[in-house]
Amino acid sequence: MAANIKKNMVYLHFVMYNFDEITDRSGSNAIKVDRLESEFGRKDLMPMWIADMDWATPDFILDALRRRMEQPVFGYTHIPDNYFDVVSKWVDGLLGWKVNPEHIRYIPGIVKGIAFAERCFLGKDDKVIIQPPVYHPFRIVTENLGHRYIANPLIPVYDSDGFLCDYRMDFDGLEECCRDSQSRMLILSNPHNPGGVCWSRETLRKVAEICTEYGILVISDEIHGEMAFCDHAPYASVCKEAAMNSISFLAPSKTFNIAGIVSSYCIIPDEKIRDRFFKYIADCEIDCPSIFSIEATLAAYTKGAQWRKEMMEYLRGNIDFTEQYLRKNIPQIRGMRPQASFLVWLDCRKLGLAQERLVDLFVNGAGLALNDGTMFGIQGTGFMRMNIGCPRATIEKALERLKTAINKLNA
Repeated sequence: MAANIKKNMVYLHFVMYNFDEITDRSGSNAIKVDRLESEFGRKDLMPMWIADMDWATPDFILDALRRRMEQPVFGYTHIPDNYFDVVSKWVDGLLGWKVNPEHIRYIPGIVKGIAFAERCFLGKDDKVIIQPPVYHPFRIVTENLGHRYIANPLIPVYDSDGFLCDYRMDFDGLEECCRDSQSRMLILSNPHNPGGVCWSRETLRKVAEICTEYGILVISDEIHGEMAFCDHAPYASVCKEAAMNSISFLAPSKTFNIAGIVSSYCIIPDEKIRDRFFKYIADCEIDCPSIFSIEATLAAYTKGAQWRKEMMEYLRGNIDFTEQYLRKNIPQIRGMRPQASFLVWLDCRKLGLAQERLVDLFVNGAGLALNDGTMFGIQGTGFMRMNIGCPRATIEKALERLKTAINKLNA
């Protein structure tokens, strides 16, 4: 009897959160749900596209926000003295990267941070290197600001069945891009979105070597780094050269599902780069978080370890389930197993469909809203990006719909 009680106590200690619970997000102005009709032409789709999770924001963050709301004045607020110390300790504890708190500043979103970096460091005719297939705002922001981008496409790696299983960087191609006299910046996705690759230290050191030689500033989007299943290395942590030619952008937003609160930050080890960028964002008065961003970040980074651990285990189960279901029931599609985060890059090429027809199959055939692979560049032709940051029952329902639609297609 005592042994059973002890066993149950251990279980309760380690399993505190329920990730099977389904939360209705409709009517909350959630882009993922309430903009289905404007983005896909239908509002009756299962939303598995935009990169936020369907789990409720954890209670310790909600409690922190509620406590702050008990003070009914939401006036001008300064950053607490311990704020960047807390961020630094979290980054060190989780990622093994020791960061001086003075090297950290708040930014109002990572895509905005990339835009500010381009405004701060690029001239009118300067070019930006991106590595497609990759997160589309890298290209969109660059073009919107009047700059040109140079594509350094990733090299796909296929398994014995002919499905995509990995990417590697084309270093010869990267060096050729860097030789362009107008190239000034590389936007790096680490971990990679949409593929979920955590670049190896060897790969990142090679990037640093090439970019340092040609004077290329590396902007590293590390937003999915807190959700790595492997030994993830932040770019600036791998060697001195990487630290001295980079700006890293991080956030608790993906990990704790608080993207709407906006709690991003940058880390800049190099003094010259840091002074220039910190002055720019201070002059524009964009370096101060909101009241709720402060509270949410402090709560996440001081009380979130257990929630993150359990969420990651559940998410690993989602990846396993998706992989096994596809192999057994939809052998024409296989997901590239992500090394980080909750996005699965689906290789649908064996269906033999043109991209427009492939998207139609998912939307009108299966009633699913996923990201069109070509959104990430022409290298995404034949692919779809699926968000599995949700209860497993939702994934099962979605894959059943897809299976039925494909069976009808082949009938």
